[in-house]
Amino acid sequence: MLSILIPTRDYTCYQLVADLHAQAEELGIPYEILVAEDGSRSQVSIIANHKMTELSHCRHIVNKENVGPANIRNQLAREARFSWILFIDCDAKVETADFLATYYRQMGKADVVAGGLLHQKENHDPHRSLRFKYEKEADLHRSAAERNLNPYDKFTPFNVMMRRSTFLCILFDKDCHEYGYEDALFGVELKKRGISILHIDNPLIHMGLDTNERFIEKTEQALRTLKTLGERMEQHSHVGRTYRMFQRFRATWMLQCTYKIFGSAIRRNLLSPHPSLFLFSFYKLCYYSQLKLVDS
Repeated sequence: MLSILIPTRDYTCYQLVADLHAQAEELGIPYEILVAEDGSRSQVSIIANHKMTELSHCRHIVNKENVGPANIRNQLAREARFSWILFIDCDAKVETADFLATYYRQMGKADVVAGGLLHQKENHDPHRSLRFKYEKEADLHRSAAERNLNPYDKFTPFNVMMRRSTFLCILFDKDCHEYGYEDALFGVELKKRGISILHIDNPLIHMGLDTNERFIEKTEQALRTLKTLGERMEQHSHVGRTYRMFQRFRATWMLQCTYKIFGSAIRRNLLSPHPSLFLFSFYKLCYYSQLKLVDS
């Protein structure tokens, strides 16, 4: 019936598995929970996660090599036994007692059913202020009603159920070696193939807020992935579309000069306890323009 698939790297997710296991047992459906370590370096988290094998229907896969978020999810889907798969990120927290029951009631209503995500109300760590501020702004537009207005643009594998056959006919793009855009590209493919997607209000809480520095690093990784994917993704990305607009007006030099002159100053703001989301958006555009300069 349902395979719950959780990729992880250097993160202890035993409590998440235990919570899901308890709900699955209560629901009384055939199920399995697979957790795959994507080249985890922390023996502490690997040992902690391995405890899940004491629970029924749970399997812990340890990959020594890091293959990236796209390929590890592809591996999990291939190893899954059941016709429906539920992807959940390792840094999620179950908040509702009927989380799995809600998904079970939606089986068959669409090929893809997305539950959504939210964040904690407060953050007291100034070193994580950028990601928290960014996500809380995004949370304002994450209701099922808003996501269903542009269903394919809002796809994320953080918390999504789909037919295994649907996923296997697409898979996450193997070119997405680094963080970022494998989910957006998957959404593009869903739309292109006319596969039905339904967004519902069944969120998990995202607990793994990155530090400001790490969030900037991951954002830069994602932009490098966007550059690698080229035209097939650029036109579907806000950064890519904005860059193309500057390109049409032969004004990309302005972005590149801004990055060279003010990039360090903008970065200092983003690393501060009170980062500007406007500067964050501008930094992404300037950084992407600098990446494109290398090819010109």
